[in-house]
Amino acid sequence: MVSWSKRVIMSRQYVTSLGNILGCLVFLSSSLLTVQLLTAQSVEDFVNQLEWRNIGPANMGGRINDFAVVEADPNIVFAATASAGVWRTTNNGVTWEPVFDEQPVSSIGDIAVAPSDPSIVWVGSGESNNRQSSSWGNGVYKSTDGGDSWTNVGLEDTLHIGRIVIHPTNPEVVYVAATGHLWGPNDDRGLYKTTDGGQTWTNTLFIDRDTGMTDVAMDPVSPGTLYAASYQRRRTAFGFSGGGPGSGIYKTTNGGESWRRLTDGLPDGITGRVGLDIYRSDPRIVYAVVQNANGGMFRSDDRGESWTRMSDTNPRPMYYSQIRIDPLNDQRIWAAGARMVYSQDGGKTFVDDWVQTIHGDFHALWINPADSNHMLAGSDGGVHYSYDRGRTWDFVNTMALGQFYEIGYDMETPYNIYGGLQDNGSWGGPVRTLYRRGITNEDWFRVGGGDGFYTQVDPNDPTTLYVESQNGNVSRLDLETSERKSIRPEPEDESERYRFDWNSPILISPHNSQTIYYGGNRLFKSTDRGDTWTTTDDLSKDQDRDEMPIMGVEVTDDTPSRHDGISTFGQIISISESPRREGVLYVGTDDGNVQVSQDGGTSWQEVAGLIPDLPEGTYVSRVQASYHADTRVYATMDGHRSDDYSVYVYVSEDSGDSWRSLASNIPDGHTMNVIREHPRNENLLVLGGEFGAYITINRGEEWHQIKGAVPTVPVDDIAIHSRDNDLILGTHGRSIWVLDDMTPLEKLSEGVLAS
Repeated sequence: MVSWSKRVIMSRQYVTSLGNILGCLVFLSSSLLTVQLLTAQSVEDFVNQLEWRNIGPANMGGRINDFAVVEADPNIVFAATASAGVWRTTNNGVTWEPVFDEQPVSSIGDIAVAPSDPSIVWVGSGESNNRQSSSWGNGVYKSTDGGDSWTNVGLEDTLHIGRIVIHPTNPEVVYVAATGHLWGPNDDRGLYKTTDGGQTWTNTLFIDRDTGMTDVAMDPVSPGTLYAASYQRRRTAFGFSGGGPGSGIYKTTNGGESWRRLTDGLPDGITGRVGLDIYRSDPRIVYAVVQNANGGMFRSDDRGESWTRMSDTNPRPMYYSQIRIDPLNDQRIWAAGARMVYSQDGGKTFVDDWVQTIHGDFHALWINPADSNHMLAGSDGGVHYSYDRGRTWDFVNTMALGQFYEIGYDMETPYNIYGGLQDNGSWGGPVRTLYRRGITNEDWFRVGGGDGFYTQVDPNDPTTLYVESQNGNVSRLDLETSERKSIRPEPEDESERYRFDWNSPILISPHNSQTIYYGGNRLFKSTDRGDTWTTTDDLSKDQDRDEMPIMGVEVTDDTPSRHDGISTFGQIISISESPRREGVLYVGTDDGNVQVSQDGGTSWQEVAGLIPDLPEGTYVSRVQASYHADTRVYATMDGHRSDDYSVYVYVSEDSGDSWRSLASNIPDGHTMNVIREHPRNENLLVLGGEFGAYITINRGEEWHQIKGAVPTVPVDDIAIHSRDNDLILGTHGRSIWVLDDMTPLEKLSEGVLAS
């Protein structure tokens, strides 16, 4: 059997053998493209005609939040994704197509098909899973042609939607559980109702500006009876509070004209997230999974009037809280979690080994009401089908839904692209192949586990990789031998603890590939590839987050889901070393510092306070030293963690002593993750943000969103290959996109267009 490392090397040798031929073809095609586009009327036209390639991977899928299935024809399924829009199959999953790409947002919280007219589909944009990486939406969308086209029908400022339910016989009557802003208070949250197909809305259940609705369930026999789960929660840059007095279960019997809170048998005190389901064969039976110190799985046999606690089962409620009752057997209960848990005694006991062999972290489960052996599961690993009640599963590996955080590349010919993905480790694959069908899943190989982030390759040795996973776990990998060595910096003083972000940056010095930098609360430097480290002082604000309240309340050990996903606060997010001047370093932190060193890290100057119109403490998503000027540096900041959706893009021409904004014509709401400067054309910059990528040919005077073949999707990282001049987008939802040889963009100017 051929080893993994030798298979990778053999694959490289095979592809490299014709790399020069392919390179010539790409050069010729890009030259022809330049000639063809010289007659374009605008930069926008020019950019939209560029030909992009989606090179996958599809091996690992991405987070699925919900399914909507046409019950009369379960071959037709709509999948709602966390950040890749809506996908549809009409042949039971043999093929899938994206049907939401042209919309301005790509995060979907929920999706529903009208039971009385399956051509009517409703989408609630903005996932409601409360993660630090959760994307947001802009309201509710409706399709009247089975998903071919969409119309935004309002509730734009809800941002996150947990559930949509539709009246069984009147598709004009729809209820929306709007969770509301994740990162701040707002008025547009609650249980909304429309009786005219979305032309007008009424908020039938509003608790307060901190509390929205995370779930709603409709009685299938008496559709005027509904149950709603309210949820008080708030995420900040430094932590999370997942509960409060606003959370609970409410019931209406008159279609939302009035609601009352249900309490009999339910736990008192601070409550977190709640999930609901109604037994389809007998709607007197209702189940709830309740986050509380005395929470767990609850059952009602009298339409919610009284409840019995069945067990304390409730896997990580902040992230899951999805419960499903087998529509044909009320003793069979499913609850989503890192592992799917399953009960056959009405929720008294659960097993977590019934569902095996597929990716965990489940958020969606559909059970066929006519045959409960037929199931669909959606997880952080994509879409899965079962036909034997979850014993075995078919994984759909044809949807490129990879949620990349960071990307890198090597200098092989052709080169390989590497990157880390949400809950799916780190992977590498070739930029091109000789296979007539293009790059396939088999071309991709795994190089790291956990949640993958930075994967950087020694430019002088393509077999040496630096691979990082969550919370500072970094290793050096030798691809030839498969040897992996942990190189995580550790303090000499055992009483000290270094802090690392969920996504900790690693940088190979552009001046010496033996020198690497790694970001924690300090900047770590190694001159021997990570075997030993030197360290700076703490470069963050070093704040005590235990003294920082959320929603006006101190966060304690009793706070539901306390700081879930944010193990520490006050650490480096981005590192850049000037490619022109060795030892000139810039770092940005999650608590709003921009630090500059002119002497290799010996001394530092904090300059974020010099940036105009930037709120203090704003998360620094990227710093980028210029290829073209010794003292020029770019920076992007992302304020959404403070519920601020302004655009923050800056440049300094004097090493950070003064700054000016480059946001120009980018509309608010399009927060930015990354900026890159072309290494040969100082006027050509590329931005990646929550809703796509943007190009300027005049150093930020005017920006143009990249559209055409590239769908709306978060772009978390961007790379420009230093030799091949390819533009590479690392998207958080649609895997990797490549523009082969961006010379046409490099040479583009207003003068060229005018000619």
